[in-house]
Amino acid sequence: MADNKAEFQAGGVSHNFNIKDGAIGPSVVDISSLYKNSGMFTYDPGFTSTASCESKITYIDGDQGTLLYRGFPIEQLADHGDFLETCYLLLYGELPNKVEKDDFVNRVTYHTMIHEQMSRFFSGFRRDAHPMAIMVGTVGALSAFYHDSTDIADPHQRMIASLRMIAKMPTIAAMAYKYHIGQPFVYPRNDLDYASNFLHMCFAVPCEEYKVNPVLARAMDRIFILHADHEQNASTSTVRLAGSSGANPFACIAAGIACLWGPAHGGANEAALNMLSEIGSVDRIPEYIARAKDKNDPFRLMGFGHRVYKNYDPRARIMQKTTHEVLGELGIKDDPLLDVAMELEKIARSDEYFVEKKLYPNIDFYSGITLRALGFPTNMFTVLFALARTVGWIAQWKEMVEDPSQRIGRPRQLYTGYPERDYTPIDQRR
Repeated sequence: MADNKAEFQAGGVSHNFNIKDGAIGPSVVDISSLYKNSGMFTYDPGFTSTASCESKITYIDGDQGTLLYRGFPIEQLADHGDFLETCYLLLYGELPNKVEKDDFVNRVTYHTMIHEQMSRFFSGFRRDAHPMAIMVGTVGALSAFYHDSTDIADPHQRMIASLRMIAKMPTIAAMAYKYHIGQPFVYPRNDLDYASNFLHMCFAVPCEEYKVNPVLARAMDRIFILHADHEQNASTSTVRLAGSSGANPFACIAAGIACLWGPAHGGANEAALNMLSEIGSVDRIPEYIARAKDKNDPFRLMGFGHRVYKNYDPRARIMQKTTHEVLGELGIKDDPLLDVAMELEKIARSDEYFVEKKLYPNIDFYSGITLRALGFPTNMFTVLFALARTVGWIAQWKEMVEDPSQRIGRPRQLYTGYPERDYTPIDQRR
């Protein structure tokens, strides 16, 4: 490696490739001409060492436990900002001034209602349909109702589509929840902030007044901020890949929701809550710690470790604080699951086995407890994740569409099947 070049030897022939430096973080080797020059591909299952795009939106340093949105630490945004301010930042690259913020909030607020015909769309699902199944279907169906914002070549239509999805996702998520539990839909209210409006649509009923608790609304808003974006994860990569074909934005976000539904991605907080429930009490923790260390035991501690973070997940610290605030506001002094969680965290941060493997608690470890305390069933956890991540998906999609170097995604493969062979008539086959 010399003069900002990387040398690659193949079949006795040397090939040089440019090295590109980011603003911060690892440099990358530009291998886009590798196949043309050498006739070879790289092999990188899971794309763990491959940069699929250039982005200015989110930066993660897994070794240091750092998460930045447009350069701003997640801790500062969660402590001092709100979700719609974060949405503006992710979409436009800078924090808004007061005039810009008021205008953005107003535009989102007045897009929260969905087309009335869409409310009848929900009745096509079985009454016991999983809320994520409803989300995939209804978000994809938005493209059938809003034809005036599907032309991705039109910057104005891209902007309208972005605002519509940020505004309408809480309404759709709340409707999916209400449909699942058999209650009537509650329409959005323009006099409430983003998080308060969502909680009102989820928990209000027509027969009595419902007042949103500001502490719980602030907790919900903070959860949205923490989940707004997370670089090129599986669902974000799915949105970008779908978008690279020129698909409309509603279809791309529906694809992201489908990917997020996977238990290894968006369902991790539900799995962590189920694990804490299985452990049940603090006195059973040693038994499960021993099982986690046993290579022959299939049990694994959920909510610990992360594909990217090899240090403490910065979102987990904020989520831990939020969990205590919610439980305190609701008067939940003795929560067995929280007791188990606190003791597990203490052990994991001091036990040599976990420290050596860098198995620190992640955001999923605490978010499941908080969402349960707020009143959501476990099958809604991933829906809330999708609601929050929509702005990240939209920002990434918008950046991808506006990137002149972007091409349709086309991963290659290492083929290990049969080489070419001849067709045999059926009466000659054994």
